[in-house]
Amino acid sequence: MNLAILYRGPLASCNYDCPYCPFAKRHDPPELLRADRAALERFAGWVTATTDVRLSVLFTPWGEGLTRRWYRDAMVSLSHLPHVERVVIQTNLAARVDWLADADPRAAALWTTYHPGQVDRDRFLGRCARLTELGVRYSVGVVGLPEHLDEARALRAALPAEVYLWVNAAEGRRYDAAEEATWTELDPLFGWSVRPHVSLDRPCHAGETAISVLGDGTVRRCHFVAEPIGNLYDGSWRSALRPRPCVNAVCDCHIGYVHLKPLGLRDVFAGGVLERIPAAWPAAHTGKGRPDTGRAAPSGG
Repeated sequence: MNLAILYRGPLASCNYDCPYCPFAKRHDPPELLRADRAALERFAGWVTATTDVRLSVLFTPWGEGLTRRWYRDAMVSLSHLPHVERVVIQTNLAARVDWLADADPRAAALWTTYHPGQVDRDRFLGRCARLTELGVRYSVGVVGLPEHLDEARALRAALPAEVYLWVNAAEGRRYDAAEEATWTELDPLFGWSVRPHVSLDRPCHAGETAISVLGDGTVRRCHFVAEPIGNLYDGSWRSALRPRPCVNAVCDCHIGYVHLKPLGLRDVFAGGVLERIPAAWPAAHTGKGRPDTGRAAPSGG
């Protein structure tokens, strides 16, 4: 069995105050941080002990995890487990990355986001360069806001060609054809993000070969369907895994729609689904890997 797990504990604090993020500059009280650490350590222990499943893990904290030592320790320890194919975290790359020298670069990877106005571009690029030196796979992304365009272009020019730069459509923003073309010059796959995907009653890998796990072990099919399907720690998740159609009208977040079967995006991102790296990047993406840009719809986040 191969299973992708998106884990999200209680942590919600972040050191950035991005105006487009509802969790900016939130400070978690000490008791919540202790609870988050305990939950993560319990989860890491479960991953360590569950050797009959080939696992991949993506940490998707509401806040910034890598400023907390327990996330760094979990990334390192899990990367060395033979039954863990990949361990990834979404991060703003504010923390130093030298600790990744202790991780297995064949398994550890980062989904990083550059936030103009929150960090100096050269400092961010320095962290990226260190990741390259360490041999750690990573993608870099930006939110597609007009005020970010110049910075995104400068970032793309400075990054090595083998690093994929993705662009997320801004929440609630509509992109006209010219704007979409401009951002697509930076991210050939921007078309997948620019409009929500009809998902109701469509088959999805979520709940079958991918699940969402909360800090208390509650298992859901994905982050965007609240109904529990079991618990990680009592073993009920095993019998709950099966093909399921989506119950939501649309899916507009990459960590959700990448699992929608009709889109075929698991093939587009084969080998890099969790860290958001397309297969064979930077080769040109055509055919199945090319989004349909002919549908008019509101943009997704």
